[in-house]
This record gives sequence, C-alpha cells and structure tokens, in this order.
Amino acid sequence: MAAGAHGRPAGRGVAADDTADRALRWAGRAGFTARGVVYVLVGYLALRIAFGKGSDEADRQGALRTVADQPLGRAVLWLLVAGFAGMALWRAASAAFGRGKDGKPGKRALNAGRAFFYAAVCWGTAAFALGSGGRSSSDDTSKDWTASALDLPAGRYLVGAAGLVLAGVGVGTAVRALRRRFLERLDTAAMGPRVRSAVTACGVAGNTARGIVFVAAGAFAVTAAVRFDPQRAKGLDDTLRSLATTPVGPWLLVLTAVGLLLFGAFSFASARWRRLS
Repeated sequence: MAAGAHGRPAGRGVAADDTADRALRWAGRAGFTARGVVYVLVGYLALRIAFGKGSDEADRQGALRTVADQPLGRAVLWLLVAGFAGMALWRAASAAFGRGKDGKPGKRALNAGRAFFYAAVCWGTAAFALGSGGRSSSDDTSKDWTASALDLPAGRYLVGAAGLVLAGVGVGTAVRALRRRFLERLDTAAMGPRVRSAVTACGVAGNTARGIVFVAAGAFAVTAAVRFDPQRAKGLDDTLRSLATTPVGPWLLVLTAVGLLLFGAFSFASARWRRLS
C-alpha cells in the first residue's frame, strides 16, 4: 500500500476523507429536514390566521411553541437544534472547502453568511428548548434591530440599503423559482416522473412564496428608513399578516401560506435528493 506524505497509508487518508464527506452530507440533510419542519408549521399557522382561527405568531418562534406543546415536544426541539447545527456545519464546510460552482468566491461568501444564519437559528432554538431565552417574536426582534440601526450614524441609509437588498433577494428567489433553477441542485435522475413533477411544483410554489415574503419585508424596512420609524419594520409574522390587508383580502395570505407549506415539503425533498458535496 502506498504511503502518504507523513508515512500514513494513502488509503487510510482517503477513507477518512470519505467518512468526513458522508458525515457532512448527513449533517446537511438533517438541516434541510429541520428547515422543512419549521416552514410547514409556519405555513400552517399562517393559514389559521388567514381563516381567523389562530392567534400564535406565524414565524419560527410560533413554530417552536407549536412543537413544544406536543407530546415529546421537548425531544423534537432538540432534534431541530441538531438539524440546524448540521446545516450550519455543512454550510461552513461549503464556504471553506467548496468545490465546483460552490468554490467561487461569491458562493463561498454566501455559504459563510448562511452558516452564520443557521448557527444563530440553532442557538435560538436551543435557548428556546432550555427555556432561557429566544422567545421574542420576529416582529419584536425586527423592530429592536431597526431601532438600533437607525441610531447609528447614517443609520437611515443602512436600514434602507438592507431593505433594498432583502427585496432584491426576494425578487431573485422568485425569478429562480419560476425558471426552475433549483432543479440543478437535485438528483432528478433518481426520481420517478410523478415525484419529479411534485417536487418541481413544490419548488416553484414554495420558493416563489418565500420571494414574496422577502420582497414585502424589504419594502417595510425601506419604509421604516424613509419615515425614520422602527415600528414600520416587520418580522415574518407581521409581514404575513399584512398580506391579508391587501385589496384581494385574505386570499394573498392563503396563497402565500400554502406556498410556505409547499416550501417545507420541498425542503424534505431536498433532504432526500439534493446533491451535497
């Protein structure tokens, strides 16, 4: 057997690398599963709000409360913590060692940002599970952060720029969904025709709904900057509720809520069929 640079058999190093790659792929799949659970619950809570049957916030905190209220809810919360930790780890590894398209500087920076985001989600979920924090709604958090940002020098411009970026991300997300770019990341050859059609429908509807939410939240941030009023900023719950006040009534909220449910289903499909390198 050939020896490596330090006298260790080369095959042993390759095996260790393969084991690490498999562990990272499982971490990523666990993360997509956790994301799916949260989005399904957010969509469900938003539907209840649309039909006047729910008072819980339609955001991650509301989803976690829903989980906690179920039998074995505490155990499921810790599974979600593990899933989000896995997603953060996989994104961090993609940022550090990304290959192919993920190796481009822009992709590495994007994955680094996603790793930070999921690490924060993991921390907040763990704090919720421990009962030691992480229970503020997305609306309160958004207003607090906006108020702090507006107090900074040129804070109004920072908040406005953040809102424009968020809206731009939303537009990009919706456009990529309609163009079905997400299929490039999935192992569609392993799907049957019906499964592929279902996954495609979930991906288009789900990612478009996310894009709509991002655009709306970004617009509220820009409004907060223009009016120098942090109360104008909205988290996920308030953003979704605002959709029910449009001229078409609650039906835009209903469609968006269904889209978020389908994005949860798409996340489960990603856990099964996404190519993770």
